Amino acid sequence: MDIQSAVNRLNSQLPLKARQDKLPVVLKTLHKTVLTSLVKQGRPPTADELKMNLGAENIRGSLQRLGTDDLIVLDAEGKYPVGAYPVTSETTTHKIFVNGHTIHAMCALDALSVAPMFDAEVVIESSCRVSESAITIQMRGSKILEVQPSEDAVMVGVRWQMPLGVAAHSMCMDMVFLKDRPTAMAWQNNDSENTSIHTI
Repeated sequence: MDIQSAVNRLNSQLPLKARQDKLPVVLKTLHKTVLTSLVKQGRPPTADELKMNLGAENIRGSLQRLGTDDLIVLDAEGKYPVGAYPVTSETTTHKIFVNGHTIHAMCALDALSVAPMFDAEVVIESSCRVSESAITIQMRGSKILEVQPSEDAVMVGVRWQMPLGVAAHSMCMDMVFLKDRPTAMAWQNNDSENTSIHTI
């Protein structure tokens, strides 16, 4: 599967942009506030920061709407944001260093998207799903600066599935880094009809 086909399939299974496009301006602004705070401050916005954007009476329903649309991930009580694709304050396999802060990405694809989305310098620390060996990727904007073990080796594997509830806690768990092509092929051979592999 080529990358455009993969993007089209992802958009059909998790249509985040289409959902965001349908939001009223105030909710688009709130969504952007959550995402920007995570990347620029290394944390979700505080309750006071959210109140400055919306006013106290609108916060709960607005956050729940964004959570229902799976544009943000809410805490266990469903009250405050902990993540907005592609990043989260929850611990995942994919650690992101950006703007002097440490956060996490929802999945391998999300990890690779932070630098180009924010035109930022990002270091990704992750691991191979199969071997658990360390993978480190340094990016600036859309440019890959350095990859360990090797840019030519590291692959992204996607196990295609519809989200079950919150995508970050379901389908994202099977969008992974793989240390090299032989490892990726072995991973894919277990379920070749429902998986695809891609270079970074």
